[in-house]
Amino acid sequence: MTVLSIIRDCLDALLHPSARYDALTRARHRAFMAPRLLGSLVALAAFPIYLAMRGAPSAIEVAAFAWLIAPILLSWFLSRTGRYEGAHILSSLALAGLVMMIAMTTGGIESFAAVWLVVVPLEAALSASRRVVTFASTLALSCAALLIALGHFDLLPAAEPNAALRGVLMASGVASATLYAAGLAFGAESLARTSVSLLYVEEDRYRLLARHMSDVISRHSRNGAVQFISPAAEAMLGTSVARLNGHGLFDRVHVADRPAYLTALSDAARGGEARSVEFRLRRDAVRGQNISADFIWVEMRCRPFEQAQAEAEVVAVMRDVTDRKVQEQALELARTAAEQADASKTRFLATMSHELRTPLNAIIGFSEMIVQEDVLMIDAARRKEYAQLINDSGQHLLSVVNGILDMSKMESGNFEISPEPFAPRAALVNCCNLLALKARENGVDLVTRAPEDLPDMTGDPRAFKQIVLNLVANAIKFTERGGNVTVQASVEGPRLILRVTDTGVGIAADDLKRIGDPFFQAGKTYQRKHEGTGLGLSIVKGLVGLHNGDMKVQSKLGEGTTVAVALPLVFTPPAETPSSNIATLKPALRSGLPDQVHQVKKSA
Repeated sequence: MTVLSIIRDCLDALLHPSARYDALTRARHRAFMAPRLLGSLVALAAFPIYLAMRGAPSAIEVAAFAWLIAPILLSWFLSRTGRYEGAHILSSLALAGLVMMIAMTTGGIESFAAVWLVVVPLEAALSASRRVVTFASTLALSCAALLIALGHFDLLPAAEPNAALRGVLMASGVASATLYAAGLAFGAESLARTSVSLLYVEEDRYRLLARHMSDVISRHSRNGAVQFISPAAEAMLGTSVARLNGHGLFDRVHVADRPAYLTALSDAARGGEARSVEFRLRRDAVRGQNISADFIWVEMRCRPFEQAQAEAEVVAVMRDVTDRKVQEQALELARTAAEQADASKTRFLATMSHELRTPLNAIIGFSEMIVQEDVLMIDAARRKEYAQLINDSGQHLLSVVNGILDMSKMESGNFEISPEPFAPRAALVNCCNLLALKARENGVDLVTRAPEDLPDMTGDPRAFKQIVLNLVANAIKFTERGGNVTVQASVEGPRLILRVTDTGVGIAADDLKRIGDPFFQAGKTYQRKHEGTGLGLSIVKGLVGLHNGDMKVQSKLGEGTTVAVALPLVFTPPAETPSSNIATLKPALRSGLPDQVHQVKKSA
């Protein structure tokens, strides 16, 4: 261990606790205490030698040596209180007092000690405080002025007549002052070097933090121009920092989010408070990955830059919050789905309460009448009529229950279809013939247009008949007496196009986008003029989706509706899915293409 390290450890042990945790403050305190303690100890050690060479000292000599205890007391003051500026002020007073005491007894302003007044403000410069330097300069000038005034009015004792001795003392004073000033200069240089070294260390530390932080730190002018941005922006946006300076970052902000981006920066610069804003930034494709440019969500917190002088500047911290946004959107979708599910439950209960109660009341009522036929004297014709009504009500209930069960099968991915070749024209004509009687009873003209050369197709013939039956039955149900329903079939490329057009009541624009949802019926549930569960178009949409087809609905309120269904002429189930099972199509059913129900009429 070297002598310097021993001295440094001893000085560190004397430091005030407030100076032990900051390197620059610790260096300043050491620079203040070291020369004073060493100088005073050397002077006191030399005092006996001075007495041996000089003999009995004069009163002024005793006072001067006694004054050398003051630096030790100043070091003790700084060690106990940590008041660095206060210690420098006391040091200036002590040095100026010693110089005045010697100068007043050795010739005043012409004394060899007067030159030491120049050292007073130089010593105060080490404090790095303008207030201390001003005080020390004023003190030195005041002392010089006082010495001049006392000498002018002959209020000082006569100077030493020996010119040779005076010259030696003057040379000693100038030399000692020069040496002390040189020591102060080295101390100032050492403090400056320490300050620069610490500055470099701090810069390296903040540069390291800025380089390795995932958040992006940036400095902006009031108009949003980037003056500095950390290297983390390269990983976030996939581009170099140089391309983000100036208005490069602003050009990447989504057009719809630019007003909010600029407003946050302007408010932070003008209002002096932190601001937070979320916006989208364009991210370039990542090298080596087949990813096109896209937008990410960024949260930016900005606050005014305290050291800005010429114009208001803002410091911002940006963070990629795309994952959080995705989660928020997922939660919003889940909430919407839950609301839709709740609405579907309400519609289901309202619809089922009507569709089940009516036929059940009929079954119970007419069956009770048949049981009491002897009392009510019911003849055979009336009994047969009642039995037919009971049978019709039971068939209606069976149809409703089958629809609900088939919907459950489709949503669980277990509904079975059996694709096979069949003639679509024959199936189409057969379905229209089945519904011709209902159309005549309703006063509706049913027209079928299917070319004779319509090619065969591969699919589930039961599903095809169910599609036709549901579409035509719906069209007849909602067409007023005197209207007409047209069923057309044609081939366009590899697909069969089926169009069912009616001149009925039509569908409102608000309800049109919800057509195909399970149990949804246009209009209010309790204001319906036609019975039904609302599963008709849902069944069609589900069956079309399972056959990789499309369904489009065009309608105007009061003018009629056209439903167009496009089915592939050759339906091929997915390779990993057996033709008898569509379990793997469950995600497709959930995704919204066929988020509806499916029912196949066995009687078709």
